[in-house]
Amino acid sequence: MSKFTITIPASSANIGPGFDSFGLSLGLYLRLTVEEQDTWEVKQLSNLLPAFDSYENHFIYMIAEETANHFNKQLPACKLTIESSIPLARGLGSSASAVIAGIELANQLSHLDLSINEKLQLATAKEGHPDNVAASIIGGFVVTAYTENETIHYWKLDSLDMDMVTFIPNVELKTTASRNVLPEQYSRKQAAIASSISNLFIAALINKQYDLAGEMMEKDLFHEPYRSSIIPNYLAIKQKAKQFGAYGTVISGAGPTMIAFVPSGSGEQIVGKMQELFPSYLIQKLEVDNDGVQVSTNKEVAE
Repeated sequence: MSKFTITIPASSANIGPGFDSFGLSLGLYLRLTVEEQDTWEVKQLSNLLPAFDSYENHFIYMIAEETANHFNKQLPACKLTIESSIPLARGLGSSASAVIAGIELANQLSHLDLSINEKLQLATAKEGHPDNVAASIIGGFVVTAYTENETIHYWKLDSLDMDMVTFIPNVELKTTASRNVLPEQYSRKQAAIASSISNLFIAALINKQYDLAGEMMEKDLFHEPYRSSIIPNYLAIKQKAKQFGAYGTVISGAGPTMIAFVPSGSGEQIVGKMQELFPSYLIQKLEVDNDGVQVSTNKEVAE
């Protein structure tokens, strides 16, 4: 393909009790239009993308080159035109989407023919945990486990009969800062209770017992109690969303964005009510992206 497009969805992670394990693919996108040419050129069309001064230190290029080198392949030159609707440092997987973009770019340009498992392994090695990258690669709601010998297991829930509402503040929160407030260890009692909450959340979600799932997602003990103090309007958003009918509201990823799981068909109404209360936020209903990373020719994109 001399010209093609790579599209990577945003992601939410943790989802309450699923610390570093649960991921959800959302309808915000990082999109690369790729045109093969003799020299490298990178053009960015969104103010949501970080600044760069040469293609060689552009994060996506560096991941692509690293991936090609890993397989002892050359990375042919091309022109990248990059667009994004994923805000940076907001807990919506902007870093994970860029990692996946670099891996898929190398996969296409260097003809690596990578499997889903290979992409997931490469992306997890770069990100450190598989929740965000699995959701963006596979799509949908994904449960992951990163076990001994760095083996990654995953399971995808086919559908969620709910609307998603995100609350994005006009402030950034780096993942490192959010992780620094977490404890180094948990007691056996804490871990047992937290794990049981996570187990019941997934069981309720699978069986579409959304009231119970919402209750469990708000009882997390792994990360939310420690991060709540650094998330703007944490309690106020949870309480008001619940008042307007949300099943549950949790921190998206490392924050500061929060995400509410609400009854199907009620998303727009809840957005309107919450926007009046939190006018400085970007509050929006987002679709769950069930497809994950996609590669298409320009003809396919036009259609």
